[in-house]
Parts: sequence; structure tokens; C-alpha cells
Amino acid sequence: MVLGRMVLVALGASGAPWAVPVSSWMKVRPGAAVPALESVELLAARGECEGFQVLVRPPADAVGLSVAPLRGPGNGRLAVAMYREAFVPVRTPSNAQGAPGPWPDPLIPAELDRPEERPADRASTAERPLVFYGEVCVPESAAPGRYQGAVALRARGKAGAAVPVSVTVQPFALPATSSLPNSFGLSLYTVARGHRIPPEQARPLLWAYARELLRHRLTPHGLTMDGGAGGGEELRPFLDGTALPSGARFTTLDARGPLEAWARQFVGRPAAAQRFFYAKDEPRPEDVPLVLRQSAEARAAGVPVLVTSPYDRRLAPAADILAPNLNCFFPRPGPPTCGAVMTVAELRQRLRPGTKVWWYQSCSSHGCGGGPADKPEVERAYSGWASYMVDHPATLNRAMGPLAFLAGIDGELYFDTAYAFGVKPDPWDDVLAFGGNGDGTLFYPGRPDLLGGEARPIASLRLKHIRDGLEDYEMLRLLARSEPELARRCVERLVRSGYEIEPDPAVWDEVRGTVAAALSRRTAGRPGVRSR
Repeated sequence: MVLGRMVLVALGASGAPWAVPVSSWMKVRPGAAVPALESVELLAARGECEGFQVLVRPPADAVGLSVAPLRGPGNGRLAVAMYREAFVPVRTPSNAQGAPGPWPDPLIPAELDRPEERPADRASTAERPLVFYGEVCVPESAAPGRYQGAVALRARGKAGAAVPVSVTVQPFALPATSSLPNSFGLSLYTVARGHRIPPEQARPLLWAYARELLRHRLTPHGLTMDGGAGGGEELRPFLDGTALPSGARFTTLDARGPLEAWARQFVGRPAAAQRFFYAKDEPRPEDVPLVLRQSAEARAAGVPVLVTSPYDRRLAPAADILAPNLNCFFPRPGPPTCGAVMTVAELRQRLRPGTKVWWYQSCSSHGCGGGPADKPEVERAYSGWASYMVDHPATLNRAMGPLAFLAGIDGELYFDTAYAFGVKPDPWDDVLAFGGNGDGTLFYPGRPDLLGGEARPIASLRLKHIRDGLEDYEMLRLLARSEPELARRCVERLVRSGYEIEPDPAVWDEVRGTVAAALSRRTAGRPGVRSR
């Protein structure tokens, strides 16, 4: 949450400071007038990450920056991570809500920049404004209170600039592991291809990607595609909470290989992660016998079955987890975007007791053809939905967490996080897939030939927004324990359906402030109490 008075600053205007703080909600593009902040004032729970941006107004070159840890109560310190935002070209908009041209998305760790070799990376021009993304992740052990510091910037021919940063840490804590189970695709083979190395050399890199997803409250599926991965040593830290200092764990685990052998690995072990067998994806009518056979085999081995389909009386008995498309839960006037639309409550009434209901995004969130639809009524039908696309607003990128709370959903599935690695010559130049920019691609391959250093995952701005939405979910869930009516009113100010999402970031910040204040009152005088 970013507080503070906003001031409209034109990118090329004279008289304004040359470096200004900007809300993390903004996607700063060339030529835009940007609402700047006078200072960065963040509000964060213990166990939460919050971001902000610093815009270097053009023209400027040889830009450098430094930031010391923020200082707070009892000589406490909070680290600030800084990234430079790179741009990806959008040639075909995802739909009418997008636009062609450069869009910010890859987040390059600031320490990887080598201005002596690539001076353009540290220059701000009208065609490529320079924006830094800052992130403060508050450990659960942090003392509540106000932490302060500044980002110091320098540029050739300019006086030094300092952007004040403060974080007010709340007394309540968010759980390290997502309370909403999720499963986002990640494959050894696409990671290897994106980094242009053989798969046998990519295993350590794969687990770096897995840790990065876990830092953002996400759990991958697929991984090595190895049936032994369920109990393998490589995966064990992600299941026992030692992969990250926070203690975060995977929320799900997909079955691989011979199912009986896979299931035997877990006999006598606690089932902290939701285990499942992923049946044929989006089965067609002719695939029904296959899914029924897969389901019988998995259940015989004691493995729950996930089926991605709208409600279908033939398929529903095969599912222990049924995952329709997001569009299948929200009736909407106009051309249909799902063949069987019903609310979560209506769907549960038709399913076997105990069946879990998940959902997933697809190109139905933006239209699968690429670009605005020819017919206005079709464009309306595919606009406004929660979306993970590069050229869509941050509010749409962030909405799935609050929507999950609103609808009472049990989990989220997403087909891939590095899809473009396997199908595009260079994901840095093109992430268009299934009609959307970034569909299935939430990372960029950090190759040494591009960035120097070691190969690494490069997170996207969208990945930060997805994490922020999951943190919204956690806060609403905590509030609902003591004040369910207030939690309901708050979420309905943000999202009213999968396609009715509040577009004004100021409203989102206001609602988060209301939720945080209520949770802080609940834990007042008990700063050591876990709000779980």
C-alpha cells in the first residue's frame, strides 16, 4: 500500500525534480503523464512484501542509485531491493484494453546493471523512461513501527537526489505459506530452452525458478516431469519449509510417473501440500472415456484427481478437484465465453460432497484472437476480466486474490510461467501467446550474455502484482475471522465479479488501509501474536 499526496508530473516537464517516487500500481510508459508521489510511504504486515517505483524523468544519463536498510524501532532494519524495469515490445495488443508499443515488465536486479558496458540501460529518454522498482519484504520477526530511509540517486550533470522511503510495519502477520492452494506450471525443458542450455545442466536453475515462485506465494507443477520428484531430495526443502528463510512451503504437489509408486512415497508422511493427478487438460467430448479411466487409476492409487472443465455431468464424477475457467463463474450479458456458467455455490450443489472447486485463467480473459475483436459486443464480452497480461492494468493483474475471497474458491491453477521460453526465439522480444501478451509467461530468462553474472530467473512486474493480490486475500481472510461483514464490504469495493474490477488504485489503497486498521486494532497490545 502506497500512501501520500499525488502530483501529476509530465515526463519532459521542466522545474520538477528529476527523480520522483511513483506508486507500484503505475505501468510507466513513454509519453505518459505520471501521477508522482511526494514520498514513498508504505504500509505492510509482518510477512508481507510491498513495492514502490522511482521514475527518472528524461533526459538523464549515467544514472546510479544506492539505498541503505531502513531503520526502525529498537535499531531494527529492513532491506530494500532495487530493480530496473525493462520494456518488452507489444506489437499486437491483447485486446482493446492494451496498446502497441513498449510496456514495462522484466525486473532487472539493480546490481546486475553494467552501465560501463550498456550505458543505455542507465539513461532515461522520452522513448525509454528509466524506472526503478523498489521492494521491501518485512520478516515476520520485525518489530511493528515506522522504518525510514531513502533511495539516493545520481546522474551526469545533475545534483544528487534522494527519495524518502518509509514503511509502517503492522502488528499482525501474514502466513508465509499461501492459504489459497495454487499450482502454476514450470518445466525443466522450457527453462533450459529459454537459457539455451541442455536440460541436464538446467536442474539447479529450475529450482531457482521454483524458489522465486515460492517467494511470490506460488507453487509450481511439472518441474522435472520425474515421477520420483515427489519424495526427491531436490523437492524436499519446498515441502518441509527450508527452501526459504520465511519457512514458506509448497501448497500443492502434482503426481508423476507410475501413480502407485508415487503415492507410496507419502505413506505415513503428513499431507501438508494438496496432492493431485492432473487429468487431460480441457478434455473434449471424445476425451471423456480417457479422463474417466485416468481418474479410476489415480483413485485406485490413492491420488486425488484434478479435472479442468466446466460442469459436465459425465466428467464431474471423475473429479476430486474440478477447475472450470474463471469465466464460468460469472454470468455476463452478450456472447457467451463459457458453455456452463454457474456460481461457486451452484456448482458445489451439483458436485459430490468434498469435491474442491478451483479455477484458472485462459485466453477467455482477453480474447484468443489477438487484438481488439471486430464486433463491439465480442470485445465487451472478453474485456474487463482479471488478467495476467503485460498490457493490462495492474488492477487486473492483481484481482485474482480478492476474487478468490469473494467467490469462496478453493484454489487456482495456471498453465505455465515460462511458456514463451519454449515457443519463442527470444522472450525478451515477444511474449504473445494465445492472443495475449504474456499469457503463460511470468518470467524472463536471465542469461549471462544479456546480464552478466550467473543464469537466473528474472521476475516480471506482473508477478509482483499477483503476489500482492494473494496478500490481499490473506488480509481479507484474517479480517473475516472477527469481522466477516466488514471483510465482505471491503472486497466488494474492489471486485464485484470476474469482469467488474475497481480500476482506481486509490480505492484499493483505501480499502487495504481499512482492512489493516481493523486487523491492527485486533492485535493491539499483542505484537507477538500470530494472526493466523
